[in-house]
Amino acid sequence: MLQRKPMAALLALAFSGLAQAQQAGSTTLDEVLVQERPLSSLPRGGVVDQNQLAGMRAATSDTASLLRDVPGVSLYGAGAVSSLPVLRGLADDRLRIKVDGMDLVASCPNHMNPPLSYVDPSEVERIQVYAGIAPVSVGGDSIGGAIVVETAKPEFAQPGAGLLTKGEVGAFYRSNGDGYGGHVSATVASENFSLSYTGSTAQADNYKAGGKFKEFTATGRPGHELARDEVGSTAYETRNHTLGLAMRGGNHLFEVKLGYQDLPYQLYPNQRMDMLDNQEKRLSLRYEGKFDGWRLEARAFHEKVDHFMDFGADKQYYYGSTATILAPGMPMYTKSKTSGLSLLAEVDLNSAHTLRLGGDYLRYRLDDWWPASPSELPPGYTSGGMAPWTFENIKDGQRDRLGLFGELESRWNPAWTTLAGLRLERVHTDAGKVHGYNDVMAGYAVSAAAFNASDRDQTDHNLDLTALARYTPDAGSSIEFGYAMKTRSPNLYERYSWSRNSMALIMNNFVGDGNGYLGDPDLKPEKAHTLSAAFDWHGPERQWEFRLSPHYTYVQDYIDAVRCQGSGTMMNALCSGAANNTATEKFVQLQYANQDARLYGVDISGSLSLARNDWGSWGLKGMVNYLRGKNRETGDDLYNIMPLNARVSLTHQLGGWNNALEVVGVKGKERVSDVRQEIRTPGYGLVNLRASHAWKQVRLDLGVENLFDKLYYLPTGGAYAGQGMTMSTNGIPWGIVVPGAGRSLYAGLTIKF
Repeated sequence: MLQRKPMAALLALAFSGLAQAQQAGSTTLDEVLVQERPLSSLPRGGVVDQNQLAGMRAATSDTASLLRDVPGVSLYGAGAVSSLPVLRGLADDRLRIKVDGMDLVASCPNHMNPPLSYVDPSEVERIQVYAGIAPVSVGGDSIGGAIVVETAKPEFAQPGAGLLTKGEVGAFYRSNGDGYGGHVSATVASENFSLSYTGSTAQADNYKAGGKFKEFTATGRPGHELARDEVGSTAYETRNHTLGLAMRGGNHLFEVKLGYQDLPYQLYPNQRMDMLDNQEKRLSLRYEGKFDGWRLEARAFHEKVDHFMDFGADKQYYYGSTATILAPGMPMYTKSKTSGLSLLAEVDLNSAHTLRLGGDYLRYRLDDWWPASPSELPPGYTSGGMAPWTFENIKDGQRDRLGLFGELESRWNPAWTTLAGLRLERVHTDAGKVHGYNDVMAGYAVSAAAFNASDRDQTDHNLDLTALARYTPDAGSSIEFGYAMKTRSPNLYERYSWSRNSMALIMNNFVGDGNGYLGDPDLKPEKAHTLSAAFDWHGPERQWEFRLSPHYTYVQDYIDAVRCQGSGTMMNALCSGAANNTATEKFVQLQYANQDARLYGVDISGSLSLARNDWGSWGLKGMVNYLRGKNRETGDDLYNIMPLNARVSLTHQLGGWNNALEVVGVKGKERVSDVRQEIRTPGYGLVNLRASHAWKQVRLDLGVENLFDKLYYLPTGGAYAGQGMTMSTNGIPWGIVVPGAGRSLYAGLTIKF
């Protein structure tokens, strides 16, 4: 499946660049960056800058994992390059995630292609994380915060310096899963024009756990041990390309970017399906103009996604009874188009007050269909379980957002800064009439008729409010506190997944718990009320610092899940019948439902400079995250809440070397979602080693993840569906959690020229 020739070519290119760099001696071209003022100084949030990113790229091809050192952030397990970031217990569509200003949307019933999967770690220049409270100018239609990812800004030559030419090439290798890949970038620019290209590739086989993994009983105790340590359905291959052109004149900048992703396969250990092709094409435009006392920024983009799923090599087909036609597979296609416009005007009213006004529009179209399997029925058959028609999961799906906002940032005096914002949004969703594989099976015919008769045209009018303040009494401390009311409308799958057939249900699942999900066209928007604070104490030049961030969120009409039940003709075979309501220790069928919820916790982070001597500079840094999430109506714990966890690093710097010994500790997961049959996981501790050396034009990264090859289970990794007969609801054993990766040695080389 995997080819070694691309790796050889990348290494050859890397060492060729190294030879050129050595021959060039110390002659280098200065970098000229177009710097932008941060949109807002409130809230501070978590920032992952270029220095931090450089040390993590060799260890991961998953851009979301670059956030692992940000307090309050955890990850939902998914494919190797598609994990979903979680901010204080809220994830996926509950977050506003922007890549170079684009509001991208996951187009898949399993959300296999989330926004961050379209940008490679080598492309990322900076990440801003707003956990809990995000300014209304950052975006709407979200309740958990925002993640803003920026790739490299266009560069131009200095006046009179001639043509600017620069580039970078890099390669990496990871032992666990035999992963390898690389990236290349190049820029040619004059004083007014800039042309750039970035490309990357990465691939790996299945990774191995730190031992043979086990299923767990309802009490969380280890049970049966599987006869393997290879974690099925974790292989992947991905390729990304971006071409950029920018022009500037005076205080005006215009930029156009073309992006393309070719993802031949990405297998999923916690889903019934695998991604076997994903093609994404995008065009983005940006204009920025600076005038006397104000700034204008306008963006437009269009994205097209063609997505295909079926069973990968580790998954097996479920054929059912001998009377059922044998299916050669279960092809599933998704096609989407997203178009977006945004406008932001920032006006300095005076030296103390800055006003931001703007609006945005997002047009999203989705079709999700599953061709008949087999495509032609054998002689004598009139209908089969997955034939003779195409199953229409979402037909003519529409989701349009129109938002307007205003925001005022005020610096009253050196001690006090405030931010107040208001956003109004209109969200319209709709979907066309559908049908299943046939009209013989009740799971298709009855539920399709009920769905087609329902009112699917829904319009929500949403309101967001944000009020933040920072008080800085002295040079060594500050306090941030605020309140936000944020609203999110349901996505298309939450509203319009319609079939009560058990096989169709389990194919609609974007949380990785192994269960099946049914939508509800009448779902209400989620409305979150968040209170948050951040207490910051630090010494001179931040030789030591300590930050404490308590937070509380109450969500009205939180979209949770209830056991799927039927009545009358909807009872017996549909949604697994009445027994589904009381089932334990097995996968179940669920339906999305509005219920109130609350989340609360505290994030603690800090650092300390220990010593500076002939052996280098020594320091400590770390963080602790505590979080609880409860369903207010049922008393059940919310799904996929990360248990108490801590990360502490002993850092060392000497010359060009930056080294770290990192210890990660995670408490056992005892509080689980009963309605989802969530599985408890034991606590664990991991040790990681990292080292890097940066010369003027060359950077070397080395490291070991999970040094002692510890067997552990991912608390938010979901149910293990990486192998077996995944087409059946319980064709795979319940009670196995996706294991984390065992020991992996990695190395990365980056050369600038």
